[in-house]
Amino acid sequence: MDTDEAMDDADAHICTTAIIMHGQHEAKTEDDDHGSLIGAAPSDDEEFTEVVVVRHGETSGNTSRILQGQLDTELNEIGRQQALVVAHRLSKEAKPAAIYSSDLKRAAETAEIIAKVCGVTNLVPNEALREMHMGYLQGLKWDDAVKKYPDVFRAFDISKIAESRNQEIPGGGESLNQLNERCVSYLNKIAQEHAGERVVVVSHGAAIQELCRHADPPNSSIHRNIPNTSLNVFRVSGITGRWILERCGDVSHLDGNGFLLW
Repeated sequence: MDTDEAMDDADAHICTTAIIMHGQHEAKTEDDDHGSLIGAAPSDDEEFTEVVVVRHGETSGNTSRILQGQLDTELNEIGRQQALVVAHRLSKEAKPAAIYSSDLKRAAETAEIIAKVCGVTNLVPNEALREMHMGYLQGLKWDDAVKKYPDVFRAFDISKIAESRNQEIPGGGESLNQLNERCVSYLNKIAQEHAGERVVVVSHGAAIQELCRHADPPNSSIHRNIPNTSLNVFRVSGITGRWILERCGDVSHLDGNGFLLW
């Protein structure tokens, strides 16, 4: 999970999404490498914040399939190019009121590049947007970690039942529910401060998975592919706490640039 996309299978291209609207479930599935678009719109009587969540650019840890967790790795050169590409895409859209970011270097640098290209001066780093802490798994290659600690990986399958989501990773690591609470709470705070505005948030693969999970129906086990610099668009009401996931895993900006997706 930057770990970041350690939780994503290499062949996971089908993005299945669902939202909760007025107690009804609307779901849409698209077999689309560019991400899934959900055809839902907020109601007229609620004021939503548009939150565009971007996964950071590529790191050497991503290409080596290392469980980075909260290790403070930097972008590699491809990651910096990816950040520039997504920044130019965002610069052609509505200007965000602010950019929030994980304080880990790979996310912070991605956010700085976006802020510079988009002309945004309100850049706010915060540890609440960090990747999941992976305990003693951090720094291990994915395949080696699975072989060495198979029981840990069985317990931390993101799609498993609620009981396993409360189990912390040994060595100071977090549980999935702790990660969820940390990230969701901070996004709700952002929504309250920016009602009716657009903001950009730069974070990490497992963290974004949990944000998507929060917008899903209860007890959902939907699993998504969140590539580097993908756009994941939420509408969040700071008043009612209602979340709508409009788009996930969108990397159409990387088309034709020769980037591998991690």
